[in-house]
Amino acid sequence: MNWSRNLINPVLEKEFRLRMRTIRSPLAVLFYLAAMTLLALGYMYMTMSNYGNSAFNPQRSQELFYFISGAQLVLICFMVPGLTAGVISGEREKQTLNILLTTQQSSTTIILSKLFSSLSFMVVIIISTLPIYSVVFLYGGVSPVQLVSVFLFYLFMMIMLGSVGVLFSTLFKKTMIAVIMTYGYTLFICGFTGLFAIFIYSITSGTSQAAGYILGLNPLGALISILNSDFSQEVFNRQNDLQMWQIFVPFYTLVTVLVIWLSIRFLRPILKKQK
Repeated sequence: MNWSRNLINPVLEKEFRLRMRTIRSPLAVLFYLAAMTLLALGYMYMTMSNYGNSAFNPQRSQELFYFISGAQLVLICFMVPGLTAGVISGEREKQTLNILLTTQQSSTTIILSKLFSSLSFMVVIIISTLPIYSVVFLYGGVSPVQLVSVFLFYLFMMIMLGSVGVLFSTLFKKTMIAVIMTYGYTLFICGFTGLFAIFIYSITSGTSQAAGYILGLNPLGALISILNSDFSQEVFNRQNDLQMWQIFVPFYTLVTVLVIWLSIRFLRPILKKQK
């Protein structure tokens, strides 16, 4: 028995072939790596200019790691909705969704295959940035545990945002509407939660823990808490030992499970019961 045919169903295999065999895939990786490299070199150049050094200060390698990690999170939030928001609505626009639904593949298989195939390309891009992080390890100041934790957080973010994109792609017939809704959701959790947490923190002068719980729903706040555990203590005013990523991961795990279930539920037409 061929084990690969048990793990890779026809839908997933077709998506892999279509995504990975086009010229756009290597070009996207190239442009992504070029952007990340320019950001890293630009930060190093600005650091050298601000402190009047002719060479990069190795003691600031940890700050470089923080900057690269934050920049990559922003790029993930920008790219994942575009990769996943059209996986179902695109099939509907090409009038191939009905044919796909008549196959022996279940709704769960179709949704998960579409989700994982669209995210697999993003995983390849993230792994390809490891040589950029090697610059940080060259100077030291960052442990391998931190790097693994950051990459696991990236994977969680991709699954969470991708599942929301698949849900909107299932609910809306037009890909453009699904893309707009997915980007709106991403903007809400990345922008509104951060601004609202800052507002609560400012009006309470840091005495209330509500700002910490709200910031725990923000991806950047969770990432900073992974990079620096003291950040959570400062936001919670030393009144709580809870880390922000410990709020972020369970909450959005429930969101991810819920939206995947809704995508599977609404993929096939729901027939009304006749009286």
